[in-house]
Amino acid sequence: MTEGKSTPENPWPVRTVARKLLDWINRLGDVWVEGQVTQLNARSSTAFLTLRDPSVDMSMSITCNASMIRELQLTEGSRVIAHGKISFYPNRGTLSLRADDIRAVGIGELLARIERLRKLLHAEGLFDPRRKRRPPFLPNKIGLITGRASAAERDVLTNARNRWPGAHFRVVNVAVQGPMAVTQVMTALSTLDRDPECDVIIIARGGGSVEDLLPFSDEALCRAVSQCRTPVLSAIGHEPDIPLIDHVADLRCSTPTDAGKRVVPDVAEESERVRQMRDRGRRALHGWVDRERKLLDALRSRPVLSDPYGPLDRRAEEVNRLREQGRRAVTQRLDREDVHLSGTKARLTTLGPAATLARGYAVVQLVTPDGPDGVLRSVTDAPSGTRLRVRVVDGAVEAVVAKAEGGGTDDA
Repeated sequence: MTEGKSTPENPWPVRTVARKLLDWINRLGDVWVEGQVTQLNARSSTAFLTLRDPSVDMSMSITCNASMIRELQLTEGSRVIAHGKISFYPNRGTLSLRADDIRAVGIGELLARIERLRKLLHAEGLFDPRRKRRPPFLPNKIGLITGRASAAERDVLTNARNRWPGAHFRVVNVAVQGPMAVTQVMTALSTLDRDPECDVIIIARGGGSVEDLLPFSDEALCRAVSQCRTPVLSAIGHEPDIPLIDHVADLRCSTPTDAGKRVVPDVAEESERVRQMRDRGRRALHGWVDRERKLLDALRSRPVLSDPYGPLDRRAEEVNRLREQGRRAVTQRLDREDVHLSGTKARLTTLGPAATLARGYAVVQLVTPDGPDGVLRSVTDAPSGTRLRVRVVDGAVEAVVAKAEGGGTDDA
């Protein structure tokens, strides 16, 4: 009977599934595995330990010769590289790595890996200062991720509340070293980031060895911090300790004490600053009022405001004076023109024909058949044989009629 494909009508028995799993696992061959040792048991000739991935919540069982554990002096939390073959136990349905070689990861190798990861994250722009956010001046709630009852927690809370007694914290206690540290810190970071009241997050841990601070140089944790929407403050170890999370966080604090001082303002300093600003504002206001008062006094002391009618009176007097001058000038001009007109009129009267006629003279114009021939200055100037006739109306010569010989008469 062929096995075929498993269906509801033709299911596989457990032994078949176990055998297929064993075949697949056997094809995997030898593997090298890296992880962190947990649950170490080396009491007999065979040692049993659990190798855990420090970045995620996954682990696998390993069996090896107990002498390997004693030679390497492995303890829980050690980073190792194990070589072996995966074994599947069909009776229990479990997997285990039978290790034939275990190597401890030295400090030098760990530091080299951290340096390679640092260059990778820097090349991706996770350390770029332009992506870092400034923490709020006075956060509404402060999220704190730290170890339970640790000195780091006490330092952050004490220093923050000494500076600002009303500081409100939400503390999440996690493992800050060991195989569970990365997973728990990432879970706490995600929880606080989703809290709408949490304005800033502090990740704090006291000093320790390079191995103790390794979780804070984990790639998964660094990427989780870079993707966090809430500003993150890193306060890991002492001043010389610079795990990779310090480069990714929005603000690096040298110690947990420094984080407590930088996350909130100092109420005494702010009160003093407010007092100084109030004094400066008071002095500025008094100075402005004094300047404006002096300006008003100066304006009020000016003649135009102290005696507002004086300039009007002086201008009125000047207008009257100028008006009299204009009147006299016009009168004098009219008088001069009147005298001049009278003289011209007298000259015209003297030179006019009316004055001549009034003295008994006449103006006679000689008119010939060919037309007027000028004015006769004397009768003797008339041609011989010309007869003159003068008609006087109201004492004035109205017409002169001249008659030449052999001709008619014309009126002039």
